Formats: sequence, structure tokens, C-alpha cells
Amino acid sequence: MRKRPAVAAAAVLAGALSFLAAAPAQAAEYHSALKIRGVQYDAPGRDSNSCSSGNTHQEYLTIKNYSSSATINLKGYVVKDATGNRFTFTASHYLEPGDYVKLRGGHGTDSDRYNVVYRDNCNFLWNNDRDTIYLYKPSGSRSDVHSYTKSGSDSDGDGYIRYHR
Repeated sequence: MRKRPAVAAAAVLAGALSFLAAAPAQAAEYHSALKIRGVQYDAPGRDSNSCSSGNTHQEYLTIKNYSSSATINLKGYVVKDATGNRFTFTASHYLEPGDYVKLRGGHGTDSDRYNVVYRDNCNFLWNNDRDTIYLYKPSGSRSDVHSYTKSGSDSDGDGYIRYHR
């Protein structure tokens, strides 16, 4: 008699695990104050990753501190795409509650005053048709994740998608 409840519990657990495995990446909600607010995945104009005349600086990811009281240091946070391209915040950059930073492509001067960090890389990070954006804490656990498709996620076709308000 004791085997049946254990077998039934195992079947329920297996069903729950298969549901979680099949759930899309963006369906998960992580317990983190730091979240992806939006992404300009398709820079305006014709894509050019030339460091001198390209438009990679117009592609950006906005990360926001949604905490009402905690300041977050971005040092050690990692941003990745679906294929493993990554950017690690190597310097301290503090986000006060409600503050945000734009992680831009290309080269420039990082600035707390203007809420910008440059990847110092002239290659585009986000695909124009579809991609997944991962934000990892310094500990390695996920802070946030979102997937998008140009046809399914960008209703106005402007190359920008907003996730959290």
C-alpha cells in the first residue's frame, strides 16, 4: 500500500518537472531586483559594425534596479545571448533604487551620470530576428531572462521591446 502513494507522487513530480522543462525561458520569474527593462535589438538604419562609422552604439539593453531600497553594484553581473556571446560588468557601477543603465555596443566612456556602459565591442550582440537575453548575478544564478522574435514580440516594428515597466 505504501508503494502506490510514492509512485503517484513520483508521477506528479515527473509531470511537474516536464512542464518546467517545456516552459519557455521568458515564463520564469526570478527573485531579483535587477531586471531587463527593454532591448533595442535592431539598431535604426542599415546594420554596420564598423568601429569608426557603424551603428552598434544604437543597439542597447536597459537594465533597471526595481528595488525600493537597495543599491545594486553591477560588477560581476553577466549578460548573454542564446549563442553564448557575453558581456561581464568588470567595473563597479552602482544603481540606486529605480535607476537604470543602458548597455550599449561600440566604444565610449562609461558614465554613472548618463547611465551608460559600453561593451567596447563593435559587433552586434542581439540578433534582429530572434534571440534570448540572459542576465546573471555574480553568483552565477539567473537574475532575469527574456526571449523575443521580431514578428511576435515587436508589435510596432521599431526594433525595441519593453519587458518590465
